Amino acid sequence: MAPSSDPTLERLANSVLQPGFEGTTAPAWLRRRIAEGLGSVVLFARNIETPEQVARLTSDLRAENPDLIVAIDEEAGDVTRLEAWTGSSRPGNLALGAVDDIDLTERVAHDIGRDLHAAGVSLNFAPSADVNSNPLNPVIGVRSFGSRTDVVSRHTAAWIRGLQQAGVAACAKHFPGHGDTVVDSHYGLPQVKGSAEEIALTALPPFIAAMEAGVRAVMTAHLLAPAYDPDLPATLSPRILVELLRGELNFDGLLVTDGIEMGAVTDRYGIDGATVKAVAGGVDAVCVGGESADEATFDLLSTALVKAVLDGTLPEARLVEASRRVREFAAWSGEQSRAVARAAGPTDIGLVAARRAVRVHHRSGTANAALPVAGVPHVVELSPTMNLAVDGHTPWGVAVPLRDLRPGTTSVRLTEPELAHAGDLLDREALSPATGRALVVVVRDAARHRWMTDTLNRILRCRPDALVVEMGVPAGDALGATHLITHGATRVSGIAAAELLAGGGLTPSAAPRS
Repeated sequence: MAPSSDPTLERLANSVLQPGFEGTTAPAWLRRRIAEGLGSVVLFARNIETPEQVARLTSDLRAENPDLIVAIDEEAGDVTRLEAWTGSSRPGNLALGAVDDIDLTERVAHDIGRDLHAAGVSLNFAPSADVNSNPLNPVIGVRSFGSRTDVVSRHTAAWIRGLQQAGVAACAKHFPGHGDTVVDSHYGLPQVKGSAEEIALTALPPFIAAMEAGVRAVMTAHLLAPAYDPDLPATLSPRILVELLRGELNFDGLLVTDGIEMGAVTDRYGIDGATVKAVAGGVDAVCVGGESADEATFDLLSTALVKAVLDGTLPEARLVEASRRVREFAAWSGEQSRAVARAAGPTDIGLVAARRAVRVHHRSGTANAALPVAGVPHVVELSPTMNLAVDGHTPWGVAVPLRDLRPGTTSVRLTEPELAHAGDLLDREALSPATGRALVVVVRDAARHRWMTDTLNRILRCRPDALVVEMGVPAGDALGATHLITHGATRVSGIAAAELLAGGGLTPSAAPRS
């Protein structure tokens, strides 16, 4: 960054940025910025190899500042960073909401907190407090505890209690609620069409519950809520952040942006313009680095903040206030972390939760008519394109764990482009190999993907005896002769379904049937 006439402004600008970076060790430029006032960093899957390596990395990062905020986006469902390469050992929020046992949710969150605390993470960008009231939502879905405000509220509070008892600060997101949207904010600007009264009744209660549970950080949403502000996205809106969140709801903690490089705000304002507008609008920390994780981006944003103060676009008092909130949060989260002894040893609470979330429907009405599957099954997995919040390399599905339980199980994973460019691929790969064998079809968020439901219907016309495993947000209709709903799409959700298919692992009380 080019020197300015006021190094104090540079230090203030550095303090409110929250960058990501490349690699599994701390780059030299990041170490320099920490020494120059940078108050927080964000870890992504690309920074993670093993828990031990992450612990060394976070220790190195804190060499210049013991209270450095080390943040991560570990929802521990579809969105996982610590387990991006192995698959999550927890089923995710929708599964927890489906079970609706707040003690279980608190235990799962505490288990996540133990892992994060041991790795040196002090702030987790979770839980999602969004009420997934729109089933076509392309970016929230299973990340939400459900479509009912009361369910989301009580599980948001339980999740926060469990995580923070483990010494890791929680962050409720995405304010004022991203559940009733149909646009992915990574690519465009979503809009919430409800009135202020409707939003207050449906979307805001989980955030109020989060505050009552002791949350000290809230993440903003890149969306337009015309009921509050017809012009500016929530991340940039003083009406939403200052008047509503800080004024009406009395939140006095840290406000952090969703990834500032996301299309919802950068398409209109540029990454530097969005950063300045966010801080001017009431944000305290600007998260960047999911896609733009280099020194040049950091310097661009820091320079933009300094210039904005110098030209009067950003009041210096606002930048000072934001920096103060970052420091106060860092001191509090550091104390929380040091007050909790590091716990070791794995638990199976994630698998317990995944098992309890499974629901089974039999079209014939005869319980267990097709479970466990006979012989060696063939598995067809229909795979959608993941949104950018989900690491596309994270393992999921039923085929791999089922193969462990039923050696000889065969499988194929099909995508929309593959089916579109090879008309006979479905016949060759899905139906013909399954002739005379049990067929298991796995879908993920089928309600949002027409090609997937069309393909499934084609398979079921040829094989009405097929068993269907529905991962992700359930569509609501019974599918196939036997229909398993996991309410999640993580590795552990696949294990729970595979256990049922293979005839082991679950008991009637652990996996309710209907």
